[in-house]
Amino acid sequence: MNAAVAGALAFWAAAWALNQWLVRLKTGTELARRAVNLLIPALFGITLLVVWEGLVRGMNVPTVLLPPPSMIWERILSSIPTLWADFRQTFLKAVLIGYALGCGSGFLVAIAIDRSPFLKRGLLPLGNFVSALPIIGIAPIMVMWFGFEWPSKAAVVVVMTFFPMLVNTVEGLGASSPIDRDLMRTYAASYWQTLFKLRLPAAAPFIFNALKINSTLALIGAIVAEFFGTPIVGMGFRISTEVGRMNIDMVWAEIAVAALAGSLFYGVVAIVERAVTFWHPSIRGG
Repeated sequence: MNAAVAGALAFWAAAWALNQWLVRLKTGTELARRAVNLLIPALFGITLLVVWEGLVRGMNVPTVLLPPPSMIWERILSSIPTLWADFRQTFLKAVLIGYALGCGSGFLVAIAIDRSPFLKRGLLPLGNFVSALPIIGIAPIMVMWFGFEWPSKAAVVVVMTFFPMLVNTVEGLGASSPIDRDLMRTYAASYWQTLFKLRLPAAAPFIFNALKINSTLALIGAIVAEFFGTPIVGMGFRISTEVGRMNIDMVWAEIAVAALAGSLFYGVVAIVERAVTFWHPSIRGG
């Protein structure tokens, strides 16, 4: 067995044993518990990178098939200006703007149709239909409508995030119990008082569930949309171009940046959720 492969497997075995010990470790303080909870996934991720490096180098895998993590890291360091320009074009423009418009409009439409059974029964099946549409069918149409710049990619993100927010918000508005609604009627509460003091707080976990789902959908949608016409900048443009040039390390560098951005975006939404829905049993139990 190649020494690099053997070393990678040995590291994996040692890290596995350490993680098993950390999982069973009983910590005395809340700070120590949080530190262990962060250390376990960090150690697991580092182990994957080490095994990846060892197997690729030990088995002499061609870099055009799978470059080692060290090569990808070197490419990231040498391409920071390009990666930043792509990140700014894709994430800071198309993703964030499309995400805000899609989630915001989905939430407002859900509030609007809440009092209309006709619209509720008509829009929700339509939402499931549109959610099943492939991105590769929507993206070229949006490019024709809105041009090659970032607005067409933001439009794709709006389509992808609108209906998950709509469906989850409508579902959440019906989550309050009949007893609670009867109590509000007993207090002679108006529709809007009931909405803001009972039904929206009860719907908050559903709304944040949609926000977390959309945080990943938005990035995927924007990157894929850039395959169908874009300026000479953007994550999707760079991935499609560098694949054609066989610069696979640059492709993985873009993938790494996208994965990091998506994870941080999801994490920010999750932190806001814990701050807003601290009263919910799922948060208190965590």
